Amino acid sequence: MSTTGSKGPVHVSAARRRTVIDALRRGAVPESGLDLLATGLDRFEAALDAELDAVASGGAVFKAVRGEYGSGKTFFTRWLGERAKRRNFAVAEIQISENETPLHKLETVYRRLTERLTTSSFPPSALRPVIDAWFYALEEDALAAGASEDELPNEVEKLLVARLAEVSRHAPSFATALRGYRTALADTDEATAAAVMAWLGGQPHVAASARRAAGVRGDLDHFGALGFLQGLLTVLRDSGHTGLIVVLDEVETLQRVRSDARDKALNALRQLIDEVHSGRFPGLYLVITGTPAFYDGQQGVQRLAPLAQRIATDFTTDPRFDNPRAVQIRLPGFNQDSLVGLGVTIRDLYAQAATAPERIKTVVDDEYVADLARAVGGALGGKVGVAPRLFLKKLVGDVLDRVDQFDDFDPRKHYRLTVASSELTDVERNLAATTTGGPASADDIDVDL
Repeated sequence: MSTTGSKGPVHVSAARRRTVIDALRRGAVPESGLDLLATGLDRFEAALDAELDAVASGGAVFKAVRGEYGSGKTFFTRWLGERAKRRNFAVAEIQISENETPLHKLETVYRRLTERLTTSSFPPSALRPVIDAWFYALEEDALAAGASEDELPNEVEKLLVARLAEVSRHAPSFATALRGYRTALADTDEATAAAVMAWLGGQPHVAASARRAAGVRGDLDHFGALGFLQGLLTVLRDSGHTGLIVVLDEVETLQRVRSDARDKALNALRQLIDEVHSGRFPGLYLVITGTPAFYDGQQGVQRLAPLAQRIATDFTTDPRFDNPRAVQIRLPGFNQDSLVGLGVTIRDLYAQAATAPERIKTVVDDEYVADLARAVGGALGGKVGVAPRLFLKKLVGDVLDRVDQFDDFDPRKHYRLTVASSELTDVERNLAATTTGGPASADDIDVDL
Protein backbone atom coordinates (compact mmCIF):
# COMPACT_ATOMS: atom_id res chain seq x y z
CA MET A 1 0.00 0.00 0.00
CA SER A 2 2.28 2.75 -1.23
CA THR A 3 1.10 6.21 -0.32
CA THR A 4 2.29 9.67 -1.16
CA GLY A 5 0.51 11.74 1.45
CA SER A 6 -2.79 12.48 3.10
CA LYS A 7 -5.83 12.26 0.90
CA GLY A 8 -7.45 15.10 2.80
CA PRO A 9 -10.77 14.92 4.61
CA VAL A 10 -13.18 12.37 3.20
CA HIS A 11 -16.60 12.27 4.83
CA VAL A 12 -17.90 8.73 5.15
CA SER A 13 -20.65 6.89 6.96
CA ALA A 14 -20.19 6.01 10.62
CA ALA A 15 -20.37 2.27 9.82
CA ARG A 16 -17.58 2.38 7.21
CA ARG A 17 -15.40 4.53 9.43
CA ARG A 18 -15.92 2.21 12.40
CA THR A 19 -15.06 -0.86 10.31
CA VAL A 20 -11.74 0.67 9.23
CA ILE A 21 -10.75 2.09 12.61
CA ASP A 22 -11.65 -1.08 14.53
CA ALA A 23 -9.53 -3.23 12.18
CA LEU A 24 -6.52 -0.90 12.45
CA ARG A 25 -6.88 -0.91 16.26
CA ARG A 26 -6.45 -4.70 16.12
CA GLY A 27 -3.50 -4.45 13.76
CA ALA A 28 -5.47 -6.02 10.91
CA VAL A 29 -6.28 -5.09 7.31
CA PRO A 30 -9.89 -3.85 7.12
CA GLU A 31 -12.33 -6.10 5.29
CA SER A 32 -14.01 -3.09 3.65
CA GLY A 33 -13.65 0.67 3.29
CA LEU A 34 -10.18 0.31 1.80
CA ASP A 35 -10.80 3.04 -0.74
CA LEU A 36 -10.52 5.46 2.20
CA LEU A 37 -6.86 4.49 2.62
CA ALA A 38 -5.82 3.69 -0.94
CA THR A 39 -3.79 6.75 -1.77
CA GLY A 40 -1.02 6.05 -4.26
CA LEU A 41 -2.74 3.12 -5.97
CA ASP A 42 -4.07 5.26 -8.81
CA ARG A 43 -1.15 4.12 -10.98
CA PHE A 44 -2.76 0.67 -11.16
CA GLU A 45 -6.39 1.72 -11.62
CA ALA A 46 -6.53 2.06 -15.42
CA ALA A 47 -4.84 -1.29 -16.09
CA LEU A 48 -6.88 -3.17 -13.48
CA ASP A 49 -10.14 -1.65 -14.69
CA ALA A 50 -9.31 -2.72 -18.23
CA GLU A 51 -8.63 -6.27 -17.02
CA LEU A 52 -11.90 -6.32 -15.06
CA ASP A 53 -13.69 -5.19 -18.21
CA ALA A 54 -12.06 -8.02 -20.16
CA VAL A 55 -13.17 -10.57 -17.56
CA ALA A 56 -16.70 -9.11 -17.55
CA SER A 57 -16.77 -9.65 -21.32
CA GLY A 58 -16.05 -13.36 -20.92
CA GLY A 59 -12.28 -13.34 -20.75
CA ALA A 60 -10.00 -14.56 -17.99
CA VAL A 61 -6.99 -12.91 -16.35
CA PHE A 62 -4.09 -14.09 -14.21
CA LYS A 63 -2.14 -11.57 -12.11
CA ALA A 64 0.84 -12.04 -9.80
CA VAL A 65 1.48 -9.43 -7.11
CA ARG A 66 4.92 -9.19 -5.53
CA GLY A 67 6.07 -7.22 -2.53
CA GLU A 68 8.11 -7.51 0.62
CA TYR A 69 6.47 -8.05 3.97
CA GLY A 70 4.52 -4.89 4.89
CA SER A 71 4.29 -3.57 1.33
CA GLY A 72 0.50 -3.99 1.35
CA LYS A 73 -0.19 -7.12 -0.69
CA THR A 74 -3.24 -8.12 1.33
CA PHE A 75 -4.45 -4.51 1.32
CA PHE A 76 -3.99 -4.33 -2.45
CA THR A 77 -5.97 -7.50 -3.18
CA ARG A 78 -8.81 -6.49 -0.85
CA TRP A 79 -8.88 -3.05 -2.45
CA LEU A 80 -9.09 -4.74 -5.85
CA GLY A 81 -11.87 -6.98 -4.52
CA GLU A 82 -13.86 -3.99 -3.29
CA ARG A 83 -13.40 -2.29 -6.63
CA ALA A 84 -14.62 -5.45 -8.39
CA LYS A 85 -17.66 -5.84 -6.13
CA ARG A 86 -18.83 -2.41 -7.26
CA ARG A 87 -18.91 -3.98 -10.74
CA ASN A 88 -20.96 -6.90 -9.37
CA PHE A 89 -18.09 -9.41 -9.18
CA ALA A 90 -18.00 -12.15 -6.57
CA VAL A 91 -14.75 -12.40 -4.58
CA ALA A 92 -12.96 -15.15 -2.65
CA GLU A 93 -9.73 -14.63 -0.71
CA ILE A 94 -7.83 -17.80 0.22
CA GLN A 95 -4.83 -18.02 2.53
CA ILE A 96 -2.44 -20.67 1.27
CA SER A 97 -0.88 -22.78 4.04
CA GLU A 98 0.67 -26.23 4.26
CA ASN A 99 -1.80 -27.58 6.81
CA GLU A 100 -5.06 -25.73 6.14
CA THR A 101 -4.99 -25.05 2.39
CA PRO A 102 -2.17 -26.81 0.53
CA LEU A 103 -2.04 -25.50 -3.02
CA HIS A 104 -1.36 -28.91 -4.54
CA LYS A 105 -4.77 -30.14 -3.32
CA LEU A 106 -7.10 -28.21 -5.59
CA GLU A 107 -10.14 -29.82 -3.99
CA THR A 108 -9.18 -28.10 -0.74
CA VAL A 109 -8.55 -24.81 -2.54
CA TYR A 110 -12.01 -25.06 -4.12
CA ARG A 111 -13.57 -25.79 -0.72
CA ARG A 112 -11.93 -22.72 0.80
CA LEU A 113 -13.09 -20.71 -2.21
CA THR A 114 -16.73 -21.58 -1.57
CA GLU A 115 -16.32 -20.96 2.16
CA ARG A 116 -14.88 -17.50 1.51
CA LEU A 117 -17.14 -16.60 -1.43
CA THR A 118 -18.66 -13.16 -0.98
CA THR A 119 -20.64 -10.69 -3.07
CA SER A 120 -21.73 -7.09 -2.64
CA SER A 121 -24.97 -8.41 -1.11
CA PHE A 122 -23.89 -11.52 0.82
CA PRO A 123 -21.00 -12.22 3.22
CA PRO A 124 -19.15 -15.56 3.21
CA SER A 125 -20.32 -18.07 2.38
CA ALA A 126 -22.43 -16.73 -0.46
CA LEU A 127 -22.56 -20.07 -2.30
CA ARG A 128 -26.15 -20.96 -1.42
CA PRO A 129 -27.61 -17.47 -2.11
CA VAL A 130 -25.82 -17.46 -5.47
CA ILE A 131 -27.23 -20.87 -6.46
CA ASP A 132 -30.72 -19.91 -5.24
CA ALA A 133 -30.50 -16.76 -7.36
CA TRP A 134 -29.46 -18.89 -10.32
CA PHE A 135 -32.51 -21.13 -10.06
CA TYR A 136 -34.70 -18.05 -9.73
CA ALA A 137 -33.10 -16.64 -12.92
CA LEU A 138 -33.80 -19.94 -14.74
CA GLU A 139 -37.45 -19.76 -13.68
CA GLU A 140 -37.71 -16.17 -14.85
CA ASP A 141 -36.18 -17.07 -18.21
CA ALA A 142 -38.57 -20.01 -18.60
CA LEU A 143 -41.60 -17.86 -17.78
CA ALA A 144 -40.37 -15.15 -20.15
CA ALA A 145 -40.19 -17.81 -22.89
CA GLY A 146 -43.89 -18.57 -22.38
CA ALA A 147 -43.82 -21.54 -19.98
CA SER A 148 -46.91 -22.07 -17.86
CA GLU A 149 -46.79 -22.87 -14.14
CA ASP A 150 -47.33 -26.56 -14.90
CA GLU A 151 -44.59 -26.58 -17.50
CA LEU A 152 -42.14 -24.62 -15.36
CA PRO A 153 -40.27 -27.57 -13.71
CA ASN A 154 -39.58 -29.24 -17.05
CA GLU A 155 -38.56 -26.00 -18.73
CA VAL A 156 -36.20 -25.14 -15.89
CA GLU A 157 -34.65 -28.61 -16.22
CA LYS A 158 -34.10 -28.03 -19.93
CA LEU A 159 -32.43 -24.69 -19.25
CA LEU A 160 -30.27 -26.27 -16.55
CA VAL A 161 -29.05 -28.93 -18.97
CA ALA A 162 -28.37 -26.36 -21.69
CA ARG A 163 -26.53 -23.90 -19.45
CA LEU A 164 -24.34 -26.60 -17.88
CA ALA A 165 -23.69 -28.59 -21.05
CA GLU A 166 -20.01 -27.60 -21.25
CA VAL A 167 -19.51 -28.08 -17.50
CA SER A 168 -21.09 -31.55 -17.64
CA ARG A 169 -18.39 -32.68 -20.05
CA HIS A 170 -15.79 -32.20 -17.30
CA ALA A 171 -17.81 -32.48 -14.08
CA PRO A 172 -21.18 -34.15 -14.71
CA SER A 173 -21.73 -34.57 -10.98
CA PHE A 174 -21.96 -30.77 -10.56
CA ALA A 175 -25.14 -30.58 -12.65
CA THR A 176 -26.46 -33.77 -11.04
CA ALA A 177 -26.00 -32.30 -7.57
CA LEU A 178 -27.78 -29.08 -8.59
CA ARG A 179 -30.78 -31.15 -9.68
CA GLY A 180 -30.66 -33.04 -6.38
CA TYR A 181 -30.59 -29.76 -4.46
CA ARG A 182 -33.59 -28.42 -6.37
CA THR A 183 -35.52 -31.65 -5.82
CA ALA A 184 -34.83 -31.54 -2.07
CA LEU A 185 -36.11 -27.97 -1.92
CA ALA A 186 -39.25 -28.94 -3.83
CA ASP A 187 -39.81 -31.75 -1.31
CA THR A 188 -39.17 -29.29 1.58
CA ASP A 189 -36.34 -31.57 2.73
CA GLU A 190 -34.04 -28.91 4.18
CA ALA A 191 -31.60 -31.39 5.72
CA THR A 192 -30.91 -33.04 2.37
CA ALA A 193 -30.78 -29.69 0.57
CA ALA A 194 -28.19 -28.37 3.03
CA ALA A 195 -26.12 -31.56 2.76
CA VAL A 196 -26.15 -31.45 -1.05
CA MET A 197 -25.15 -27.78 -0.94
CA ALA A 198 -22.23 -28.71 1.30
CA TRP A 199 -21.20 -31.36 -1.22
CA LEU A 200 -21.39 -28.78 -4.03
CA GLY A 201 -19.09 -26.63 -1.92
CA GLY A 202 -16.50 -29.40 -1.82
CA GLN A 203 -17.08 -30.33 1.81
CA PRO A 204 -15.98 -33.89 2.66
CA HIS A 205 -17.89 -36.45 4.74
CA VAL A 206 -21.36 -35.50 3.51
CA ALA A 207 -23.98 -38.03 4.63
CA ALA A 208 -24.27 -40.98 2.26
CA SER A 209 -28.07 -40.72 2.32
CA ALA A 210 -27.93 -37.15 0.98
CA ARG A 211 -25.48 -38.14 -1.76
CA ARG A 212 -27.70 -41.03 -2.80
CA ALA A 213 -30.73 -38.74 -2.88
CA ALA A 214 -28.86 -36.34 -5.16
CA GLY A 215 -27.47 -39.12 -7.35
CA VAL A 216 -23.81 -38.41 -6.64
CA ARG A 217 -21.09 -40.44 -4.95
CA GLY A 218 -17.77 -39.98 -3.21
CA ASP A 219 -16.01 -36.72 -2.38
CA LEU A 220 -14.62 -34.06 -4.69
CA ASP A 221 -11.09 -34.83 -5.93
CA HIS A 222 -8.23 -32.77 -7.37
CA PHE A 223 -9.36 -33.01 -10.99
CA GLY A 224 -13.07 -32.61 -10.25
CA ALA A 225 -12.31 -29.31 -8.50
CA LEU A 226 -11.49 -27.60 -11.80
CA GLY A 227 -14.79 -28.76 -13.27
CA PHE A 228 -16.68 -27.51 -10.20
CA LEU A 229 -14.95 -24.13 -10.54
CA GLN A 230 -16.11 -24.02 -14.14
CA GLY A 231 -19.64 -24.80 -12.99
CA LEU A 232 -19.55 -22.12 -10.31
CA LEU A 233 -18.47 -19.53 -12.89
CA THR A 234 -21.44 -20.50 -15.07
CA VAL A 235 -23.84 -20.19 -12.15
CA LEU A 236 -22.39 -16.81 -11.18
CA ARG A 237 -22.72 -15.46 -14.70
CA ASP A 238 -26.29 -16.66 -15.15
CA SER A 239 -27.35 -15.32 -11.76
CA GLY A 240 -26.30 -11.80 -12.74
CA HIS A 241 -22.70 -11.59 -11.52
CA THR A 242 -20.02 -10.13 -13.75
CA GLY A 243 -17.30 -12.58 -12.81
CA LEU A 244 -15.24 -14.00 -9.96
CA ILE A 245 -11.99 -12.80 -8.39
CA VAL A 246 -10.02 -15.52 -6.62
CA VAL A 247 -7.05 -14.40 -4.51
CA LEU A 248 -4.44 -16.96 -3.46
CA ASP A 249 -2.66 -15.04 -0.71
CA GLU A 250 0.77 -15.77 0.80
CA VAL A 251 1.87 -18.35 -1.76
CA GLU A 252 5.43 -17.76 -0.53
CA THR A 253 4.63 -20.25 2.23
CA LEU A 254 5.31 -22.94 -0.40
CA GLN A 255 9.03 -22.31 0.16
CA ARG A 256 8.75 -23.82 3.64
CA VAL A 257 7.01 -27.10 2.79
CA ARG A 258 8.57 -30.45 1.92
CA SER A 259 10.17 -30.56 -1.50
CA ASP A 260 7.69 -33.10 -2.91
CA ALA A 261 4.69 -31.07 -1.74
CA ARG A 262 6.33 -27.87 -3.04
CA ASP A 263 6.86 -29.37 -6.49
CA LYS A 264 3.25 -30.54 -6.63
CA ALA A 265 2.01 -27.11 -5.55
CA LEU A 266 4.12 -25.26 -8.13
CA ASN A 267 2.86 -27.59 -10.83
CA ALA A 268 -0.74 -27.06 -9.68
CA LEU A 269 -0.18 -23.30 -9.97
CA ARG A 270 1.26 -23.76 -13.46
CA GLN A 271 -1.80 -25.84 -14.36
CA LEU A 272 -4.17 -23.17 -13.07
CA ILE A 273 -2.43 -20.46 -15.08
CA ASP A 274 -2.57 -22.57 -18.24
CA GLU A 275 -6.28 -23.26 -17.71
CA VAL A 276 -6.95 -19.55 -17.26
CA HIS A 277 -5.11 -18.69 -20.46
CA SER A 278 -6.75 -21.54 -22.39
CA GLY A 279 -10.18 -19.96 -21.97
CA ARG A 280 -11.62 -22.74 -19.81
CA PHE A 281 -12.66 -20.30 -17.07
CA PRO A 282 -14.47 -17.35 -18.66
CA GLY A 283 -15.20 -14.76 -16.01
CA LEU A 284 -12.28 -15.65 -13.71
CA TYR A 285 -9.69 -13.17 -12.44
CA LEU A 286 -7.02 -15.18 -10.59
CA VAL A 287 -4.56 -13.31 -8.36
CA ILE A 288 -1.61 -14.65 -6.38
CA THR A 289 0.56 -12.74 -3.92
CA GLY A 290 4.09 -13.48 -2.82
CA THR A 291 7.44 -12.04 -1.82
CA PRO A 292 10.28 -11.35 -4.27
CA ALA A 293 12.11 -14.34 -2.79
CA PHE A 294 9.26 -16.60 -3.87
CA TYR A 295 9.27 -15.31 -7.44
CA ASP A 296 13.05 -15.10 -7.84
CA GLY A 297 14.45 -17.77 -5.52
CA GLN A 298 15.31 -21.38 -6.24
CA GLN A 299 12.87 -22.63 -3.59
CA GLY A 300 9.98 -20.85 -5.29
CA VAL A 301 8.86 -20.16 -8.85
CA GLN A 302 12.34 -20.64 -10.33
CA ARG A 303 12.24 -24.26 -9.21
CA LEU A 304 9.77 -24.99 -12.04
CA ALA A 305 11.02 -23.52 -15.31
CA PRO A 306 7.64 -23.57 -17.15
CA LEU A 307 6.03 -21.64 -14.29
CA ALA A 308 8.88 -19.13 -14.16
CA GLN A 309 8.53 -18.51 -17.90
CA ARG A 310 4.79 -17.84 -17.60
CA ILE A 311 5.09 -15.09 -15.00
CA ALA A 312 8.53 -13.67 -15.82
CA THR A 313 8.54 -9.85 -15.70
CA ASP A 314 11.38 -7.34 -15.97
CA PHE A 315 11.89 -5.34 -12.77
CA THR A 316 15.38 -4.03 -13.53
CA THR A 317 14.13 -0.54 -14.39
CA ASP A 318 13.16 2.25 -12.00
CA PRO A 319 9.95 1.22 -10.17
CA ARG A 320 8.15 4.31 -11.47
CA PHE A 321 8.37 2.76 -14.96
CA ASP A 322 6.83 -0.57 -13.92
CA ASN A 323 4.16 -1.79 -16.31
CA PRO A 324 0.78 -2.21 -14.50
CA ARG A 325 -0.45 -4.32 -17.44
CA ALA A 326 2.27 -6.94 -16.94
CA VAL A 327 1.43 -10.41 -15.66
CA GLN A 328 3.43 -9.62 -12.51
CA ILE A 329 3.28 -6.27 -10.73
CA ARG A 330 5.45 -4.87 -7.95
CA LEU A 331 4.27 -3.03 -4.84
CA PRO A 332 7.09 -0.67 -3.83
CA GLY A 333 6.04 -0.46 -0.18
CA PHE A 334 6.42 2.40 2.26
CA ASN A 335 9.02 5.03 2.97
CA GLN A 336 9.00 7.53 5.82
CA ASP A 337 7.02 10.17 3.92
CA SER A 338 4.34 7.80 2.70
CA LEU A 339 3.96 6.25 6.15
CA VAL A 340 3.42 9.70 7.66
CA GLY A 341 0.93 10.53 4.91
CA LEU A 342 -1.07 7.42 5.72
CA GLY A 343 -0.99 8.26 9.42
CA VAL A 344 -2.34 11.74 8.74
CA THR A 345 -5.14 10.24 6.62
CA ILE A 346 -6.10 7.90 9.48
CA ARG A 347 -5.95 10.73 12.02
CA ASP A 348 -8.30 12.87 9.91
CA LEU A 349 -10.67 9.95 9.42
CA TYR A 350 -10.66 9.27 13.17
CA ALA A 351 -11.28 12.93 13.97
CA GLN A 352 -14.55 12.98 12.02
CA ALA A 353 -16.21 10.87 14.73
CA ALA A 354 -14.21 12.18 17.70
CA THR A 355 -15.76 14.07 20.60
CA ALA A 356 -13.46 17.03 19.93
CA PRO A 357 -12.16 16.80 16.33
CA GLU A 358 -10.00 19.92 16.57
CA ARG A 359 -8.29 18.63 19.72
CA ILE A 360 -7.40 15.41 17.87
CA LYS A 361 -5.78 17.37 15.04
CA THR A 362 -4.03 19.77 17.39
CA VAL A 363 -2.60 17.29 19.89
CA VAL A 364 -1.83 14.62 17.26
CA ASP A 365 -0.49 17.04 14.66
CA ASP A 366 1.50 16.14 11.57
CA GLU A 367 4.78 16.53 13.43
CA TYR A 368 3.75 14.06 16.13
CA VAL A 369 2.55 11.56 13.52
CA ALA A 370 5.99 11.80 11.89
CA ASP A 371 7.72 11.30 15.25
CA LEU A 372 5.64 8.19 15.98
CA ALA A 373 6.36 6.79 12.52
CA ARG A 374 10.10 7.24 13.07
CA ALA A 375 9.87 5.61 16.49
CA VAL A 376 8.01 2.55 15.21
CA GLY A 377 10.43 2.23 12.29
CA GLY A 378 13.32 2.43 14.73
CA ALA A 379 11.81 -0.30 16.88
CA LEU A 380 11.82 -2.52 13.80
CA GLY A 381 15.45 -2.03 12.94
CA GLY A 382 14.79 1.02 10.77
CA LYS A 383 12.79 -1.11 8.32
CA VAL A 384 10.04 1.39 7.52
CA GLY A 385 8.65 -0.93 4.86
CA VAL A 386 7.39 -3.41 7.46
CA ALA A 387 6.14 -0.80 9.94
CA PRO A 388 2.60 0.11 8.67
CA ARG A 389 0.63 -2.54 10.58
CA LEU A 390 2.26 -1.81 13.93
CA PHE A 391 2.38 1.96 13.34
CA LEU A 392 -1.35 2.19 12.63
CA LYS A 393 -2.16 -0.08 15.57
CA LYS A 394 -0.18 2.17 17.93
CA LEU A 395 -1.53 5.37 16.39
CA VAL A 396 -5.17 4.34 16.79
CA GLY A 397 -5.15 2.21 19.93
CA ASP A 398 -2.44 3.89 22.02
CA VAL A 399 -2.66 7.53 20.92
CA LEU A 400 -5.89 8.59 19.21
CA ASP A 401 -8.18 6.57 21.49
CA ARG A 402 -6.56 8.12 24.58
CA VAL A 403 -6.61 11.65 23.23
CA ASP A 404 -10.29 11.20 22.41
CA GLN A 405 -11.23 9.85 25.84
CA PHE A 406 -8.99 11.82 28.22
CA ASP A 407 -8.99 15.60 27.98
CA ASP A 408 -5.62 15.97 29.70
CA PHE A 409 -3.78 13.23 27.78
CA ASP A 410 -0.84 14.54 25.77
CA PRO A 411 1.09 11.80 23.91
CA ARG A 412 4.28 13.89 24.01
CA LYS A 413 4.17 13.89 27.80
CA HIS A 414 2.25 10.78 28.78
CA TYR A 415 3.08 8.19 26.14
CA ARG A 416 6.29 6.36 25.42
CA LEU A 417 6.31 3.85 22.60
CA THR A 418 6.74 0.27 23.78
CA VAL A 419 6.79 -2.73 21.49
CA ALA A 420 6.19 -6.07 23.20
CA SER A 421 7.45 -9.21 21.52
CA SER A 422 3.99 -10.77 21.84
CA GLU A 423 2.43 -8.18 19.53
CA LEU A 424 4.92 -8.73 16.72
CA THR A 425 4.77 -11.18 13.87
CA ASP A 426 7.76 -13.43 13.28
CA VAL A 427 9.18 -11.10 10.61
CA GLU A 428 8.72 -8.04 12.81
CA ARG A 429 10.26 -9.85 15.79
CA ASN A 430 13.35 -10.74 13.75
CA LEU A 431 13.78 -7.13 12.66
CA ALA A 432 13.30 -5.83 16.20
CA ALA A 433 16.09 -8.15 17.33
CA THR A 434 18.55 -6.23 15.16
CA THR A 435 18.08 -3.16 17.38
CA THR A 436 18.92 -5.02 20.58
CA GLY A 437 22.23 -6.51 19.65
CA GLY A 438 21.01 -9.47 17.60
CA PRO A 439 22.45 -10.26 14.18
CA ALA A 440 20.84 -8.37 11.31
CA SER A 441 21.46 -11.22 8.91
CA ALA A 442 23.28 -14.55 8.57
CA ASP A 443 26.38 -12.59 7.48
CA ASP A 444 26.53 -10.93 10.93
CA ILE A 445 26.89 -14.21 12.84
CA ASP A 446 30.45 -15.00 13.92
CA VAL A 447 31.39 -18.65 13.37
CA ASP A 448 34.43 -20.00 15.19
CA LEU A 449 36.34 -22.05 12.64
